[in-house]
Amino acid sequence: MTDIILASGSRIRAELLANAGLAFRVDPAQVDERAIEAPLLEAGFPPEDIARVLAEAKAQETSARNPGALVIGADQVLEFDGRRLTKPEDMEAARRQLLAMSGKRHQLHSSAAIARDGETVWCGTATVHMKMWPFGPEFVGRYLAAAGDVVLSSVGAYQLEGRGVQLFEAIEGDYFTVLGLPLLPLLKQLREMGAIET
Repeated sequence: MTDIILASGSRIRAELLANAGLAFRVDPAQVDERAIEAPLLEAGFPPEDIARVLAEAKAQETSARNPGALVIGADQVLEFDGRRLTKPEDMEAARRQLLAMSGKRHQLHSSAAIARDGETVWCGTATVHMKMWPFGPEFVGRYLAAAGDVVLSSVGAYQLEGRGVQLFEAIEGDYFTVLGLPLLPLLKQLREMGAIET
């Protein structure tokens, strides 16, 4: 049986893999994401490429510590008005970010990589286009009060699987990609590698 490892501490990514019936264990990558992405941002790399590089770095780091295993690394980048957004530092930053995004579109780029013995053997990226409805400050205040500090764990200050769905007018793309994992292409690749039964 193939040893499959998720190189992420994300509860939702682990749930997605478990719900899909995968047998795996969790061993989060020990990488400095900001240090990896700093030269990419300086060089003007597009957000989807940054997501891919980070996913590969996580998969490779954990893979190097787990010989022979198939290691899944993942990362997600939010692109808004041509720039990359990071997780809000506090509730006031979340409030400002949501008001700026009100009535506008943004993109979520989710990447997954598979590594074995420290080398990437596959990488895939999917993008979702999302449009928020034009809400005002009162709505944002009520939303943040109800959702709580959990919004600070997400780059968009929302969890689509929870109260955050109320922020949206339209979503074009895959639900799994919104949650941070391009699950269908990942499962396809694992089947092709013989890591899961067909």
